Amino acid sequence: MTDPRLTPEIITLYGTGWCPDCKRSKQFFGEQRVPYTYVDVDADAEALAFVEQTNNGMRSIPTIIFPDGAVLVEPSNAQLAEKLGLQTRARRTFYDAIIIGGGPTGLTAALYLAREGAEVLVIEKAGLGGQAGITQTLDNFPGFDEGIAGAEFAARLARQAQKFGAEILQAQEASALEKDGDYVCVTTGDGAEYGAKVALLASGARYRRLGIPGEEALIGVNVHFCATCDGAFYKGKKVLVVGGGNSGFEEGLFLTKFASQVDIVEFLPKVKASKILQDKVTEKENMSVTVNHAVKEMRIKKNQLDAVIVEDRATGEQKEWHYDGVFVFIGFSPNSELAKGKADLDQWGSVVTDKTLMTSIPGLFAAGDVRAGSTKQAASAAGEGATAALMIRQYLSDK
Repeated sequence: MTDPRLTPEIITLYGTGWCPDCKRSKQFFGEQRVPYTYVDVDADAEALAFVEQTNNGMRSIPTIIFPDGAVLVEPSNAQLAEKLGLQTRARRTFYDAIIIGGGPTGLTAALYLAREGAEVLVIEKAGLGGQAGITQTLDNFPGFDEGIAGAEFAARLARQAQKFGAEILQAQEASALEKDGDYVCVTTGDGAEYGAKVALLASGARYRRLGIPGEEALIGVNVHFCATCDGAFYKGKKVLVVGGGNSGFEEGLFLTKFASQVDIVEFLPKVKASKILQDKVTEKENMSVTVNHAVKEMRIKKNQLDAVIVEDRATGEQKEWHYDGVFVFIGFSPNSELAKGKADLDQWGSVVTDKTLMTSIPGLFAAGDVRAGSTKQAASAAGEGATAALMIRQYLSDK
């Protein structure tokens, strides 16, 4: 009889908490929003025996089993992308416009430009839809009176851009951006180079990290930045959400679908979340909010989270809290690395543009969360994408 583990219902990743390649594979699936099951072979003797049997006696991890029976052992991100059918290489080497970022800004700009016949390439290293794509429900986006799941919103927007002819690369990172005469050149992580008449930096922003001892080593193990991606791993467990803004409250509420207890801690004396969200949290018996406390350290034991050390900012008292996982939502940092040393940035690292959304580099535009002055809202991000497309069209017509 065939071992049922060789044809699982969803992707199954066998690994350990201390294995860097396992963390990388888990991060890849999380970024691409691919559902999977994780099995820790250190805590499951039968799983370890299965890995050894699958690898002719070797304890090779990660060992990843797919529903079609395919097995990948210690795969690279490129191999995972190929297995998932993601396009990582463009069909051309030169485009009218290259858009870096596949969130609401980038995809909206792509569909506007492609709809008018422009050759457009979108490059996105993570899942399409950006931060909006990992939001449980968008209930303030115009036109969706009953709300829409972030993943569905992202999928619709991507299909719409592709419908008009935009080409989209996924699981591919733009590693360098240079101006070459009248053109813009973009290099991707696999070494490919693409040229364009203009480029739009719509790379968004990423969740900030706490920058405390223990955090880095636990990312992807017990520390997370996406409840939609990783919440299911905490069924019946206790989790701590760091951050008392809208994101922290929204993600905390989502985590109650899985966790038995969800507690929120805020650095400031008052939370910043909207009253509607505060009321929803108050109604939950398995949620609590603690303010004016600073998370100082994540203590590690046997490669796992042992304790969260916090400080009462009013009294200076140090406390030791115990949780199975920690989700961090303390704001965003712009993904503006490609523009550093080239275009003008503000004091926070956001890209400065003029009223046409063009940066200090002619032919390089910026829009959405990466741009200085953006509002960090999905609706305005899409609006900026449309505006950027119209400004790019005008710029090209004047050339």
